[in-house]
Order: sequence, then C-alpha cells, then structure tokens
Amino acid sequence: MAPDGGHPFFWPRLSLHPVSLFAPTLLPVDLPDGPAPTLWRIADVAGPGDAVRDILVALPPGYAEQTTRYPVVYLQDGQNCFDPSTAFARHWELLEALADVGGRRPAILVGVPNLGIERLQEYSPFDDVIRGPGDGAAYLRFLSGTVKPLIDAAFRTRPGRESTAIAGSSMGGLLSLYGVIAGAATFGAAWVMSPALWYADAAIFEWLATQPAPVGRIWLDAGVQEGLDELLDARRMRDLLIARGWKLEDTLRYHEDPDGDHDEASWGRRVREHWSTLIGMLSAPPTPR
Repeated sequence: MAPDGGHPFFWPRLSLHPVSLFAPTLLPVDLPDGPAPTLWRIADVAGPGDAVRDILVALPPGYAEQTTRYPVVYLQDGQNCFDPSTAFARHWELLEALADVGGRRPAILVGVPNLGIERLQEYSPFDDVIRGPGDGAAYLRFLSGTVKPLIDAAFRTRPGRESTAIAGSSMGGLLSLYGVIAGAATFGAAWVMSPALWYADAAIFEWLATQPAPVGRIWLDAGVQEGLDELLDARRMRDLLIARGWKLEDTLRYHEDPDGDHDEASWGRRVREHWSTLIGMLSAPPTPR
C-alpha cells in the first residue's frame, strides 16, 4: 500500500519526484511482537549541489490503518537512526522507540544521511579557517525546499512549522540549532544534542546573539562524560538562549546526561528516554485527517 493509503503505484498528490523511487523496505532490526513501524526509502534525492542520497522514512505503528496526520522530525546523520549495519558504531534504535511508544506520542521520523567526508562542511553554517567554507545554509534550504515537500506530498504529515522539528547530534546538533532560527518559517522545534558549538571558533554564539528570539522550541543537552569543555559550551548556550528570551522548562529544555558520552548510543538512549518531552514540543497530539 502507498504511504498515504492510496494505490501502491500511484500517489495523486506527488509530483516532485518519480513514483518509482519511493519503496517500502524491510525492517533492519527485530522488534517485539505487536504493532510495528514501517520503513520507506526515497532513493536518489538530489541536492544540495551535485549530492545524491537515499532518505529513510519511519512511519509509526498503525499508520496504514489510520487517517490521522502526524508531526515530523527531520534527523541528520540518518544512517545512524534505524539500521545497525549502516550506523557509525551504534544506531539510535529509533524503530525500537516507535514500536515501544505505539500510539503514545507517535511521529514520522525522517533520516537524512550525511555525505561522509563532507559532513563537517555540509552541516556547518559558518566558514572555518582550517576546514573550509560552511555549506549549512544551502543544506538547510535543501531540507526545507526539497526534502520536506517530498515528505508532505507522500505521507500524512502535519506540515505546519509548529509540528515540524529538525534534529541532530554533534555537527548535526549545531546545524539543528542554526536551523530552528534561520529556518523558522519551516521548523518550530529543534533537538540539539551534544552540539559542536566550538566549530568555526564558536561562531554560533556571536551569530545567535544577533538573531530574533525566541522563534521555536529547543531541546539542548550534553553528556557529562563528554568532558568539561562540552558542558561549559552547553551551559553558555543555555544561558545565552535564556538571555535572548527562551524560557527554561517551557520553550527551552536543558538536560545534562550524567552517563552520556559523545556517541550514538548516548544520543539514541536520550531520545528514547525523553521521547514524550521531545515529541511534546511538536504541538498537540495527532488530529483526524
């Protein structure tokens, strides 16, 4: 069946991409008996520039039997989200998370893989004297202008900014923090996990101090095991966001994970442990179509 509940080979609302490139794929992990999420692959999505990549879309359990629309989270480093065979070190176990929450706080999760050795430049909004120009602004336009329209056309999303989040860790966290502000017309929330706030001589601090605020809900975290520098950067960013108008425990959620390190296992665990809070940042529960 097609993701929007129609004929398996025809999406009447889809005109931005060849239909043949949308396909369901086998779940790469074993899940407990019961309602399970489904995984779709959108192959050969072009951009920005000459880049081409496959995008993964995880639909919550019961999607095909329902008519509700769902909030959407756009996750960077998408190869680490669902599949242990493609992940760096460990995957985030987000299919397991969707299966576990069932009908509680369901969401559509979109994993956008990085470009490997070009990851630092791709996710950085700022030029770095050592690592070169940052392409984060172009990548953000790719998310909002190419990826999101594909997802909204093919799946039952709640497309408004209040129901759309951008998420990532490390460099993906830096990009997500930038994205919820620079891309405020598209993204109403950001999951900013262990962000690489140091990148490009910590340019994000000076940039954010000049931006309109607050423009969205932010989850900001760091792992205690990452070291004092990471914690101090995260606390500095927390304080800057509060000074700019975000309200702690309301539009800003801040968390220091005592067991957290700078790795996929820690980030995935935090998503699973704080799922209700993170998805709760995306407005109200799903409403009937």
